Amino acid sequence: CERVLERPDLARDPRYASNPKRVAAQQELGRVIGEAFSKLTADALIARLEAAGIANARVNDLRQVWEHAQLRARNRWTEVETPVGPIKALVPPGLSADTARMDPVPALSAHTEAILRELGYDDAALARLRAERAI
Repeated sequence: CERVLERPDLARDPRYASNPKRVAAQQELGRVIGEAFSKLTADALIARLEAAGIANARVNDLRQVWEHAQLRARNRWTEVETPVGPIKALVPPGLSADTARMDPVPALSAHTEAILRELGYDDAALARLRAERAI
């Protein structure tokens, strides 16, 4: 309240003296916090949170994720083949670029017939679907 919101009065306000009371006043507190945050840049807010010892993290947009220095430094990107050429792909969490299975992206309908066969379609049914241009 004091360091981040610059509202030390909130810490002494009996309406917010316990967690159940704060939950009951969630909308009101949301407005108070939103108003305080709206006056700050993201960097200024993070600086206040850090100074107060409050865990926080910035929410990145897609470009910031793609360009994130930590992902690059930890070799979290690889390439996978697609029908239109290679693309960058993020290695799944818990795996390394050396151990992750990153198969090529199949072309549209590449596995249609195999899947339909597993579902019990026979040659005649597949031929009928092809003739109807359903597959």
